[in-house]
Amino acid sequence: MNDWQCFDVSMDHGVAHVRMNHPERHNSMVAAFWSEIPRLMRALDETGGTRVMVLSSVGKHFTAGMDLGVFASAGTLGTANVSAREQFRQQLKTLQASFNAIANARFPVIAAIQGACIGGGVDLSSACCLRYCSRDAYFCIHEINIGMMADVGTLNRMPKQIPEAVMRELAYTGDRLGAERAERLGFVNGLFDDHAALLTGALAVAHKIAAKAPVAIAASKEMIDYTRDHSVAESFSYLNALQPGVFDPEDIACAIAAQKSGQPAQFADLAPIKPAMG
Repeated sequence: MNDWQCFDVSMDHGVAHVRMNHPERHNSMVAAFWSEIPRLMRALDETGGTRVMVLSSVGKHFTAGMDLGVFASAGTLGTANVSAREQFRQQLKTLQASFNAIANARFPVIAAIQGACIGGGVDLSSACCLRYCSRDAYFCIHEINIGMMADVGTLNRMPKQIPEAVMRELAYTGDRLGAERAERLGFVNGLFDDHAALLTGALAVAHKIAAKAPVAIAASKEMIDYTRDHSVAESFSYLNALQPGVFDPEDIACAIAAQKSGQPAQFADLAPIKPAMG
């Protein structure tokens, strides 16, 4: 699990800890980053053994965001004709798919953010289920400061995570959203005094989640995502189809027995994802 250019990966009792590991570049998102994220998420998901993931980074800052060399090397900034615009569009969809892989994973993903979380970092963090920060952390929708709009998920996900007026303010001005205000708005789940405390705290939450029934956690994530994007009536219809498929009396009995005994419950992992039939 450590054959990655941009990440260090470790596993502990179902908790995957994925670290962005290039502090000398402030963990900027180079070309390899975008190709590795979906492959990494698939690798963690396919065995069924990952119950939750913590995404953190090494160094002073969480991430400086997109490395502009990604666009330059791909030659995708041209919009002079239909062919160039279509190439741009396809590259954009590829970048978006990288963070969609985080949102679509069966297990929850927790972002542990210190220092700067800029540009693509906001796209990345908004794709995660939970966000915890050190008190020096801040978010910046930096794209507007370089003459473009954010386009890899920030404007799609974040308006459903904070009040619309605040979202507009941040997207229009490019101003920083500090960790304390982000927590008050509900974008951040909790604050820690420093990076070490942040990692300890985020991993503690992860292990608490990992101790729950994995099928029920995965179904809860799927249900919350569906409810976010649909009406109450539609979400009830979806729940009534989903719950009979994931309701497991054995997991319920295991959880109740564990509560009575005071011992950790021993739940089965998620089913492995088999290769597509071809």
